[in-house]
Amino acid sequence: MLSIFSSAGAKARLLAAALAIPCAAADFDTLIRGARVIDGTGNPWVRADVGLRSGKVAAMGTLDGKTADRVIEANGRVAAPGFIDVHTHVEREVEKIPRGDNFLLDGVTTIVTGNCGGSRTNLAEWFAKLDQSGLGLNVSTLIGHNSVRAEVMGTANRAATPEEIASMQVIVEKAMRDGAVGFSTGLIYIPGTYSNTGEVVALAKAAAKHGGVYASHMRDEGEKITEAIDEAVRVGREANMRVQISHFKIDNRSLWGASVRSLELVEKYRREGVDVVVDQYPYDHSSTNLGITLPSWALADGRDAVLERLRSASTRARIKTEMLAHLKVKGQPDYSYATVGSYEIDRSLEGKTISEINTARGRAATPENEAETILDILEKGLPSMVYHSMGMEDVERIMRYPNTAIASDGGIREFGVGVPHPRSYGTNARVLAEFVRSRKVLTLEDAIRRMTSLPARTFGFKDRGQIREGFAADIVIFDPARVQDKATYQKPHQYTEGFDYVLVNGTVMVEEGKVASRAGGRVVRRQ
Repeated sequence: MLSIFSSAGAKARLLAAALAIPCAAADFDTLIRGARVIDGTGNPWVRADVGLRSGKVAAMGTLDGKTADRVIEANGRVAAPGFIDVHTHVEREVEKIPRGDNFLLDGVTTIVTGNCGGSRTNLAEWFAKLDQSGLGLNVSTLIGHNSVRAEVMGTANRAATPEEIASMQVIVEKAMRDGAVGFSTGLIYIPGTYSNTGEVVALAKAAAKHGGVYASHMRDEGEKITEAIDEAVRVGREANMRVQISHFKIDNRSLWGASVRSLELVEKYRREGVDVVVDQYPYDHSSTNLGITLPSWALADGRDAVLERLRSASTRARIKTEMLAHLKVKGQPDYSYATVGSYEIDRSLEGKTISEINTARGRAATPENEAETILDILEKGLPSMVYHSMGMEDVERIMRYPNTAIASDGGIREFGVGVPHPRSYGTNARVLAEFVRSRKVLTLEDAIRRMTSLPARTFGFKDRGQIREGFAADIVIFDPARVQDKATYQKPHQYTEGFDYVLVNGTVMVEEGKVASRAGGRVVRRQ
């Protein structure tokens, strides 16, 4: 018989051994139970559980008996891939507001910036900053033609020399090696508007070597849209790369309805074997700067040269003459279609049309006087604008086209500052509420496809855009009957309602409609 002392010692040894055995690890970090899963491919939803581990989708199906560190009860709500917004402009704001609340609350988990030819050019340096900034969502970028050209040539209004093209190609190739997903142009903006097609093709080829996409804000989206589409497709053909036509629209009031022909042309090129697709935002107002109301030659060679032209009576008169001719071509009777969105120099102008500003300055309500008011404003600074230039008939027709992705053309917004376009807050919710639920233009599954797998496929995100085992755990959970955009043109600073959970790389960034103080995002480099 063991003594009491030896028995106590054995018990102690057994206890110590038990404590040394680790508790069984949970099957998943997070388990989403009882969801209607829309996987992003366009397939009908299926009822399933989704298990997440180490930032990836680990399993999907009936996961009864599985354990997790965190369980989210979907209770029949939709679980979809996080939305991929492939047309944004966040270069200025993302370092200041790295969480990106306005995007997260609209279900967006990945954005592509560097569009319309404008980007950072030293991507290695910029990515290093972003990696340390505490991103709330994933950020990817294109390398922008205008920025590259400005670095080599400034804003000179002339063709590039062979030596300058070679220098620009070096910058593009380095950006691609550093992780850019493609090459973008903004051919209505300086200095890219001064380039010829041959220059664009040469730089696109530098990006194509690394598998990049060509994303183009074309030279025209109204009167000469056919020629503009032809040019975009030519670049893709000659560079042997996919083509994404940005914010596809008809922005000429006198041509509303012409999307029938522009879409037919895109589809014709697809039948010929050109991989060309488009994106759009679901609004009939566009947004860019006030400078586009001037002829492009007037904006060349830097700020001092522009001011010199504006202060020359004869040159100013010529500029106004061309402005009014362009206004007539666009089918606009005056500048009441143009509203100031953000103007740091004079916040009192924000939210007012050019016509209203002109009248407030004591001038008669004529297009000539309104053009003069525009030039007065531009002498002091360059405001961003919101333009009512599109028709809803075209917006709806373009949305029905199967190869149209949804993209905001928005940015990360400082809440309450300025009167920006509402698309930065409500793009995806507006599609789901207005064009799926109300107008029934799209099915829910197809709308999700346009926000997820379609843009992922075009921009080469091989592990995003679907709820699928091994893919990144970027997921939104919502009730499609409750999702609603709140932002309006008059009051744009209003967050979307209804996206209850948003997970970025498995990190819960939105919980029951509230943004969490976490950093789930990262830089997504070209794969």
